[in-house]
Parts: sequence; C-alpha cells; structure tokens
Amino acid sequence: MATPDLGAIAPAITSDTRPDDSTEATAVRDTPSSAEPRPFIETSTTEDVPPELLKQRICDLDLRIEGTQLGQVVDRFKQELRARGFTRLQPAFYLSSEWGVVEGTTAIAIPFYLADEQLRKVQECRGGIVEGTTDEDILRYLRHEFGHVLNYAYRLYETEEWSLLFGPMARPYTEEYRAIPFSPDYVRHLPGNYAQKHPDEDWAETFAVWMNPALDWRGLFGDAPGALKKLEYCDRTCADLFERDPLVHDNSLDEDVSTIRLTLEDFYKQGAGGEVIVPRSLDGDLRGLFAPSSMPPTAEGARMGSAAALLKRQQDALAVTVFRWTGVDPGVVRPIIGHLVKRAKDMSLTYPLAERDTVLIHVSAFLTTLAMNYVYKGRFIAT
Repeated sequence: MATPDLGAIAPAITSDTRPDDSTEATAVRDTPSSAEPRPFIETSTTEDVPPELLKQRICDLDLRIEGTQLGQVVDRFKQELRARGFTRLQPAFYLSSEWGVVEGTTAIAIPFYLADEQLRKVQECRGGIVEGTTDEDILRYLRHEFGHVLNYAYRLYETEEWSLLFGPMARPYTEEYRAIPFSPDYVRHLPGNYAQKHPDEDWAETFAVWMNPALDWRGLFGDAPGALKKLEYCDRTCADLFERDPLVHDNSLDEDVSTIRLTLEDFYKQGAGGEVIVPRSLDGDLRGLFAPSSMPPTAEGARMGSAAALLKRQQDALAVTVFRWTGVDPGVVRPIIGHLVKRAKDMSLTYPLAERDTVLIHVSAFLTTLAMNYVYKGRFIAT
C-alpha cells in the first residue's frame, strides 16, 4: 500500500443502535408527533461477559495457536519471512499475556486473547484495546516483534552504526515517554508514536515498515530524512543478514499461557485504572462540549441524546484514538472519560442527535488537549 493504515488500531466511533428501550443502554424510536419526544440513549458496546468464563484460570482454557484463525495468520507471516529471504532464523511463536520478545531471545509472545474470538471480546470489554483487531493488524505486530528477534539474534545493537542511528541500547526503558508527533526522524507504524519510546522500539518499528511487502517506504518517507536514513540502513543490513547464520537462537518462553494461573477476572483487575481528580470547574466545559457555540440553535421538538451514554459508548474508541496521536496510554485516559460520564449523568446533559458528529469532534479535541497536558505537565489539569 502507498500509505500506512492509520486507523488499523483504533476502533471506529460507532453509531449503531437497537430499538429496545428495556434498559438504559438502548435506542428509542421516534415517538408520535403528538407526544413529547423521548430522549435517545446510545446502545452500549460492552457485552455481558459470562461469569463462569471470568472465573476460569487462563492456564485452564486450553488455548493454542495451531488450528485457529490466529494460526493461519502466523503461517502467512512465516511465508512472508521466507519470501523476504529470512530462512536462517526460525523464531518460536507462543501465547502469553501480551506482545513481546524477551531481550536476548528469539521467541515471539502473542496475546492469548487473539487465539479465541470470545476472549477477544472479553479483552475489548475489560481491557479496552485489542492489539490485533484484524488479520492485517496482527501482521503489523508480528513484523514489529520480528524486528526485535532480528536485533537480538544478530546483536545489531552492539554495532556502532546501529547505536549512532537509533541510540544506545542501554538507555533506560520506561513505559511513559514524551513523543514529538510527526517527527521526521521516526517512522509511524504502531499507535502512540511508538518508535520514540526506546532505541530498540525505534529499530523494530523501522524494520516493520521496511518489512511490509505492500509499502513503498521510500515514497512514504522520502521527505523525512531521519526516518529514511534508518530505513535505508535496514535495507542494507537485511540484505547482508540473509546469508548469515544468527549468533543467538534462544527460543525460551517467558510466561507461556499454560503458566498463567490467574483467573480472567483477576487478570483484568490488574490493569484497571483508578479514579482521577478533576476540578468541578470543568463542568462548564463539559456543558459546552454538548452545546458548542458552533452548533445551530436546537429546534423545538428535536430528538435529544444522552451525553453520558454517548461518552460511555465511545469510551474505548476515544481512549485508543487519543493514544494513537498523543502516546498517552488508554489506561490513563479511560478513567478521565469515566469521570466525564459520571458528571454528564449527574447533570443530565443531552445533545441534539442531528449534531452528534459535531459533538464527537469537540469531545475528541477536548480529550486530546487534556492528554497533551498530561504529556508535558504530568497531569491532565495543569496548575
């Protein structure tokens, strides 16, 4: 493809509704013209997770890659590696709690929920972000992780040229990092400006872009000299590695799914975000989000929607989208959206259904502004 799929990770902001008013999270059809219009309330994307499933230990779920849709994607990736010329390096693939390659090894960990469609839905409901929403998206992550494998197998990070281009491997690895959006020195591949997190991630992201058989990386990054220089290094280096045996071939597994003794419920409790403290003065801004001055006056009798339900329904899509462009983790953003849901409900805020798209644009900009405060000040509300 000529350009990267910038929307591959973030779920689409949705608008589907169900004509069933038996619960709070339902849609309400138009009422007869003689009756007072009833408020429209968004459906919820959250599906009830069977309690019996949540109580099962992950190690007891009998999950595997082989014989699944995930297995077909992994096989497709292996074919991609062979077509590129990587025949001397054979990484292992296994299920674990998250994507990753332990430094110094050549085994790729894949999130266990990608091996089962029901577990993928549990991840969406409880974890918020699914890292591998489609087959193509899973391939993006596999290319990235193989970049780590290549780095460790051939100890590229020990060479002077690699260190000069990407930075020292010994640089501290931290979960929070301050990214420069659209920097010409880095490729853009996974969300959150991930290449800027650490030299090892910079290399892995560069490799993943180079590896994509459908991507014209020279055309895409032709006006980004820093990123292009790294891609050209990757191109030269990989051509040399095709004929060399790896220095390291350690397929040791770390936290294989068969060793995860947590129940699904306990697993997701670990990553639950806490409450955030937001000044009451933001109530005025919240009101403005659902009645911005740019919107025309609401006509009498116009159908109205619940602001709280809109925010709740779009919570995951908004959090992941903000992460894509700011690098602020969805687990950090989601609690503040939860706070806005509560305040919108307490204040009984509504919005004209005809202006739903306008409202969502304002909400997205509002959350992005708060996220950038967090990036540069370490808190959502700068003081």
